[in-house]
Amino acid sequence: MRQKEILLLLGFILLKFLFQSFLIDAGYDLQRDEFLHLDQANHLALGFTSVPPFTSWVSSIIQLLGNGVFWVKFFPALFGALTMVIVWFTIDEFKGNLYAKVLGATCILCSALLRLNTLYQPNSFDVLSWTAVFFFLIKYINTDKSKWIYWTAVVFALGFLNKYNIAFLVLGLIPALLITDARKLFLRKEVYIAMGIVLILISPNLYWQIENDFPVFRHMKELASSQLVNVERMSFLKNQLLFFTGALFVILSALFGLLFSKNFSKFRFLFWSFVFTLGIYTYLKAKDYYAIGLYPIYIALGSVYLFQILDNKLGKVIKPILIALPIFVLILSFDIAFPNKNPEYIIQHQEKYEALGLLRWEDGRNHEIPQDYADMLGWNELAIKVDSAYQSVKNPEQTLVLCDNYGQAGAINYYSRSGVKAFSLDADYVNWFDLQTHYTNLIRIKNRRDRIKEFMKTSPYFESSVILDSVTNKYAREFGTIIFVFEGSKIDINARIEEELNQIKNKGK
Repeated sequence: MRQKEILLLLGFILLKFLFQSFLIDAGYDLQRDEFLHLDQANHLALGFTSVPPFTSWVSSIIQLLGNGVFWVKFFPALFGALTMVIVWFTIDEFKGNLYAKVLGATCILCSALLRLNTLYQPNSFDVLSWTAVFFFLIKYINTDKSKWIYWTAVVFALGFLNKYNIAFLVLGLIPALLITDARKLFLRKEVYIAMGIVLILISPNLYWQIENDFPVFRHMKELASSQLVNVERMSFLKNQLLFFTGALFVILSALFGLLFSKNFSKFRFLFWSFVFTLGIYTYLKAKDYYAIGLYPIYIALGSVYLFQILDNKLGKVIKPILIALPIFVLILSFDIAFPNKNPEYIIQHQEKYEALGLLRWEDGRNHEIPQDYADMLGWNELAIKVDSAYQSVKNPEQTLVLCDNYGQAGAINYYSRSGVKAFSLDADYVNWFDLQTHYTNLIRIKNRRDRIKEFMKTSPYFESSVILDSVTNKYAREFGTIIFVFEGSKIDINARIEEELNQIKNKGK
């Protein structure tokens, strides 16, 4: 690769990090899921109820770097930048010129990946791993060198250890290979060696799943009943158009080229892989963003195909338009597609957000602000007030801080300045309780619903009880979450918690 191209690629990478640095308004905290993922660094294991172990490894690195917000946001931005790099190298693999590379990089840069990469969740690495798997598979087919299929296996295994969602890549890819000439790949010894590499690399997590009675299936069942039940199949397909709106023509060009161009005849299976994967997601009523990892490689292929067919007078007119289009879409959507506006602004311009479906939450209903934004408010306030409650009790070291959900527990553990260690009977926290400490006090963090009933129910078991404070940010999803302080237990708190934990764990069996 020439020096000019390397400098241009570095420019795109720097631009990516620059964009990511000002997409979130200073009034927002971290998001609910981010707290859980960061807390996993304190409980390293071969697997977790919520996600595989890869995210906890990244969280450990963030912790070593000081656990600051900068590093929390750095890694998803890095994974997004690497996705763009792989798209660039995929275009280079197909002998695409500089225009094709700039087009591909621009389409990736000015897309929903900007939004996705603002959050420290497994999704950013998921997109990266999908893109890398396709890239190494293409390298293998182009070169017939075994090392590339082995790299495909390694990247797939890492993707699997990050988020099981990558299994859908294989579910779409296998039938696509079987119905095309690419089925010959299954006659090659190294393909089966690669499968063995995958099994070896993911086996520790599979062992953990077996030892823990496959919590992934319990998690999927809960997800299907509480969230996916509210997903409409047509909404899933419609929302696919929003992720890479400015690159739709490029993606469609890739599909057309894969189907009809002789230059892509070896890779026709990628057309059918696209169809099968989206078909499976649609049938299962998956969340719309599950499929984002599918698109970057098709942006690369579409950029190559367009460079090949636009080498004419008409192409001189169309080429700059194709690059300008994703930039134009980003400019138009900048004020509503990112958490760079405060809740008051969003409410004043609610019709724009509603038109794009951004106000629809997992419960299937519209709310005042997007769910992700509501999940980025009130956490620091909660932690400060729990710190105050913790410092006010006698024998704080014997005080159990028990939360209703993982977001509350994770936020308290992240923002606390008093060394508070909060727990919850939710998500991974059921495995993290410290029952070696003998608890005599309880700080209970309770959602606003049934909070008085909870207070009346628990008070008789303690010598003193008080409703101390609550989350007052009305735009926060946790608005009204209340802090109870119970001191001087008349019962064995540890035994009661252990009993509840056993009930939860036995319920899933």
